[in-house]
Amino acid sequence: MTSQTPVILAFDTSAAHCAAALLRGTDVVAAASEEMGRGQAERLMPLLDEVVKNAGLDWSDLTAIAVGIGPGNFTGIRISVSAARGLALALNIPAVGVSTFDAISASATLAHLAVVPAPQDKVYIAPVGSGPSLTSMGEAHDFGLPLALPPAPADLVVAMAGVAHRRILAGVPLSAPAPLYIRAADAAPARDAAPVMLPDDDDGQ
Repeated sequence: MTSQTPVILAFDTSAAHCAAALLRGTDVVAAASEEMGRGQAERLMPLLDEVVKNAGLDWSDLTAIAVGIGPGNFTGIRISVSAARGLALALNIPAVGVSTFDAISASATLAHLAVVPAPQDKVYIAPVGSGPSLTSMGEAHDFGLPLALPPAPADLVVAMAGVAHRRILAGVPLSAPAPLYIRAADAAPARDAAPVMLPDDDDGQ
């Protein structure tokens, strides 16, 4: 194996799936994808181990990690990014964060607007020249470009590996992957009063 043919393990859990692919250069050596609304935290590492072993390789054969950074499900993104950072540290290899927008554009051949489905019939967009945002599908159509949606999870991670491959070959500076959050978290403060951890001094205790 040469520096021109990196072996890249790519994975993504930014939506209701757990998907991974292992590429040697541009060749897909092994891949797996499972639809799941929850349970990615428990399934991700075993799935990655299966993909590596099914390729007849060992973890030490990897030269880079590619991970989906969103936008998408907050918990899913955190799961993948944390795993990628841990693996990169343990294996002493780079981890490349790839947005779903970049993965979509990597597969597109014509001018387009990459859109990622979001809750409540909204979509995430990242128009050229402006930052990513959350909008309606109708407003996305107002840009006057064909809308490009994410491919199937198995194809999505392959595209992510391809993006990472090109960045590595181009010598693009790589930093630790970080989640791409566009909207505020859905979690709301608890309505119940917080428990009293220590009694007040006035209680005489």
